[in-house]
Amino acid sequence: MIRYVLLDLDDTILDFHKAEAEALKDTLRHFGIAPSDGRVARYSVINDAQWKLLEKGELTREQVKLRRFQLFLEELGVDCSAEEARVYYETRLAIGHYFLPGAEQMLADLAAQYELYLVSNGTTAVQNGRVKSAGITPLFQKIFFSEAIGYVKPQREFFDACFAEIPGFDPEKAIIFGDSLTSDILGGIQAGIRTCWFNPRGLAGREDIVPDFEIRALEEFAPLLERL
Repeated sequence: MIRYVLLDLDDTILDFHKAEAEALKDTLRHFGIAPSDGRVARYSVINDAQWKLLEKGELTREQVKLRRFQLFLEELGVDCSAEEARVYYETRLAIGHYFLPGAEQMLADLAAQYELYLVSNGTTAVQNGRVKSAGITPLFQKIFFSEAIGYVKPQREFFDACFAEIPGFDPEKAIIFGDSLTSDILGGIQAGIRTCWFNPRGLAGREDIVPDFEIRALEEFAPLLERL
């Protein structure tokens, strides 16, 4: 029987890519750069690559936050401060939210039956703003941001720190649900809890990171938990 449900935030509950696109467009306009869809897509690729390096321990969080803009602006060939762009972008990213289809109902259903815990690698200031904007804080027993903990998903130390804050925690009664194989699923495997991969686009899996469960729509998650 499941009691503890660990939930990722970005692209599991909130649509990060939409929020990212809107914040980046605002940032580009602010600095006099045309916000084309192609430029937004290219930034997203660069950004994702930097966060993967953070997960591997090859970059620090502060390096990720600045380096993504350094690389992006260098490609664009524009004379603009990467640090100023970073600050403005993070300010814009923190002020709004967009729920994924079915996310609000899923959270309401889960909160009525389980202890919910939010686990995110995102920047604390940004994520706090988005969570507050979404009005979902009361649904969680605790909210864990990796920047505050000092370790990131999938590191075992991140999960150990979370588990230590959950009264009477039993890994046999826990599951993590998220969209990232390399962050959420690998982290859950290494932490010894069950895992469920949210894969709405039907992406190919990996032989070295195999989740216990995989679903395509958020509406499938609560019924899955009831069967466990």
